[in-house]
Amino acid sequence: MESSESKRMLISVAAAAIIVFFCFSGFCYAQNSPAYGFVKHAADAPRVSYHDYIIVGGGTAGCPLAATLSKRFDVLVLERGGSPYGNPNVSNLAQSFVSEDGVINTRARCLGGGTCINGGFYSRASHREVIDMGLNPKLADQSFQWVERELVFWPQLTEWTSAFRTGLLAAGVTPDNGFTYEHLEGTKVGGSTFDPTDDRHTSADLLKYADPARITVLLRATAQRILFKNVTGQHKNSQAYGVVYKDEIGNIHEARLKGFSAGEIILSAGALGSPQLLMLSGVGPEDHLKSFGIEVVLDQPMVGHGIADNPMNIFAVPSPEPLTTTRGQVVGIRPGFYVESLTGSSVAALFEGNFQGGVVVEKLAKPLSRGYLRLKNLDPEDNPSVTYNYFTEPDDLKTCVEALQTIMRVIDSQALSKFRYPNQTVEYLQALTASLLVINRARSAQNATSLEQYCRDLVLTISHYHGGCEVGKVVDHEYRVIGVDGLRVIDGSTFSFSPGTNPQATVMMLGRYMGVLIRNGGVEPSD
Repeated sequence: MESSESKRMLISVAAAAIIVFFCFSGFCYAQNSPAYGFVKHAADAPRVSYHDYIIVGGGTAGCPLAATLSKRFDVLVLERGGSPYGNPNVSNLAQSFVSEDGVINTRARCLGGGTCINGGFYSRASHREVIDMGLNPKLADQSFQWVERELVFWPQLTEWTSAFRTGLLAAGVTPDNGFTYEHLEGTKVGGSTFDPTDDRHTSADLLKYADPARITVLLRATAQRILFKNVTGQHKNSQAYGVVYKDEIGNIHEARLKGFSAGEIILSAGALGSPQLLMLSGVGPEDHLKSFGIEVVLDQPMVGHGIADNPMNIFAVPSPEPLTTTRGQVVGIRPGFYVESLTGSSVAALFEGNFQGGVVVEKLAKPLSRGYLRLKNLDPEDNPSVTYNYFTEPDDLKTCVEALQTIMRVIDSQALSKFRYPNQTVEYLQALTASLLVINRARSAQNATSLEQYCRDLVLTISHYHGGCEVGKVVDHEYRVIGVDGLRVIDGSTFSFSPGTNPQATVMMLGRYMGVLIRNGGVEPSD
């Protein structure tokens, strides 16, 4: 049996590979620090402070939300990680975890959240998805534009991505939609949060719009639990009134709302952090909470339920010559899946041995398979237990096979032939990829021949996991936690699907969108 130390090293290596896969080996750098005088370390904060709004999580949604609310209210942001600015490699601020399915994944731990470690691809949710989320399309469009003015750029296509684009069209992923942020079936060039000088821009940049007199951002501030009053009262909901957090040297602090009749606690800690903190605070499945000795504030069995991850599978394409390292710039959009690509040193860490070339990637758009999140212990700094149940729904497996067949047609296209060894068929590349991938799951001997088994055995993640605090189940359509007062969740944990090809655009939009609504007293723009 493999020793625990060997297994730990395998997980560590594979987790690092995933981070490199998204950060592109040297492109994890964020530009020099802006003059944010309101960003401080939690160790310098008072033991007790009072605010109108307390946001737990300065990530993809939390930063635009905080910047918007600060135009009217006194806002505190508690961010468990550090700053991405001036850091030559923010991947060291990420936290790896392994799902109960055996898939290695990464969660962000820095100001800016997942926008600090992802691939930078920017693509909006579709108009239909915006409506399905229950959002006002006009305000959603305004919120997308607000984000795009500061963060989004048109990429300069490399020779590989230009050929990949042609290959997608030849494989039938049509029409050609050109350069667009919109989510349209066919092939398109999307936006990028990397600027023309290859500096990464993150949601933390949106804090430039904050009122510096009304906002405080605390780094290395790990929320321990939400504070409630009227926990035993039967005549009305319990009321959230504060957050207990720990600084980097272990001191405990409290942030409280200025008044019980106004202001709110808002969780923007992500699809793992938000349901985890709700449970640690006593909001979740009663039996599960009691098993850890947690006082139950609200028996809410849907917290942590319905969590999902978009499964990803890849084909390696060895190249006779080194390829320029490229990020995702082009995407092929089909009803059930998306196809993207990466090249160069950015993908080498995914494979055992020396690898030179690129990968073509497919991601299921809206997997039907669902899982759940549960606590492992009472430590908020530890990762919870997550089970995604990949491919438990037969339709997901059918869609994966269709996506892999599309990848095979793209790779076999004339456009990509100049980047391939002429004697390597796509069937050979399937077997080669299976033999080289660094993974933590058990394998079948059939994964080199059966596409169904290839999907199951060699599933990876693109880190677009979501759910656990879904709208209509845990929060209402204004993102208020159902059954308690003074508490909202605004982040990807509220999603029942991952919007767009890549969700960062929609998560940032949602932060801005809800900030505007809350700031304006719930008034939406007229059509």
